[in-house]
Amino acid sequence: MRQKIIMDVDTGIDDSLGLLYILASPEAELVGIASTAGNVPTPQVAANNLALLELCRAPEIEVALGAEAPLAIPLRTTEDTHGPQGIGYAEFPPPTRRLSDRSAAQLWVDLVRAHPGEIVGLCTGPLTNLALALRIEPRLPELLGRLVVMGGAFNHPGNTTPTNEWNVHVDPEAWHEVFAAFRAAPADRRPLVCGLNITETIEMFPEHLTRLAERAESLPAHEVSEHDAPGTRSKASNPVVRFLTDAVRFYFEFHRQYDQGYLAHMHDPFAAAVALDPGLARTRAATVDVELGGTLTRGATVADWAGMWGREPNADIVVGTDPAVFFDRLIERVGDFARTVYPA
Repeated sequence: MRQKIIMDVDTGIDDSLGLLYILASPEAELVGIASTAGNVPTPQVAANNLALLELCRAPEIEVALGAEAPLAIPLRTTEDTHGPQGIGYAEFPPPTRRLSDRSAAQLWVDLVRAHPGEIVGLCTGPLTNLALALRIEPRLPELLGRLVVMGGAFNHPGNTTPTNEWNVHVDPEAWHEVFAAFRAAPADRRPLVCGLNITETIEMFPEHLTRLAERAESLPAHEVSEHDAPGTRSKASNPVVRFLTDAVRFYFEFHRQYDQGYLAHMHDPFAAAVALDPGLARTRAATVDVELGGTLTRGATVADWAGMWGREPNADIVVGTDPAVFFDRLIERVGDFARTVYPA
């Protein structure tokens, strides 16, 4: 029996790799995609999701349009990080698939009510849609099988402000509401939180793309080098590999621009892998809340590891993993998937 997954994404270069990881995993059944504003505005996110499904020749999967703004503050997007369409240098034709008639929040509610205890929620963007779904159905923490989120920074600098991770920064009120809602969750249903303290150790380099292309039997396999001219486009024979190469190249260039090296942090694919196999992660329980009032720290995720607040843990924070094992799985799954969808 395959694991049912709802993905809530702000696609996004690394979100697109997270979606590909789930689509490429035989043990996963993607039952719905909620589009949320974050890396780019909601309509662009939804268009990216529909177009990616078409590129992957995926079966019909419901894609719902989410909220176009955070709960309490104006939307901030990050095209400088992910490109004007959110997918780096890659380009999609306008999708022919249609959006769902129901909202992303209603999609969450309807699916977990229809499949109580069977669905893993995987969120790789701001939690606006999930917070709105909780307002409709407060029992959602009991109805979900598990929640896996990418967001926050624990004992680690932020990537948006000195204390803030991007997904939380976009809508801190939503994250506060979600963590509050899961206070009553039993230990085996606490959210698994993949923060920057771990995801910034998941570093993709050009050789990872070469291995993936070789696995997909796509030519030329060796395409990306830090010595290439910025914006060089892929000539890969496999369309999935070509998309990935053009998307991730932009991410490599962004990270180099900020003196992090010619690499890309694969935040969201790692969360996707953990959603299917929590054994990839070493975790530590904590009580997590989000700072909403600090002049310098608004949007910071605060973990009470020692129980000083006197509240039960409401999250399992990922504190360790083996990046090499993750990349082996990513390359194997997505490479095989690309070769199957587009045989050489």
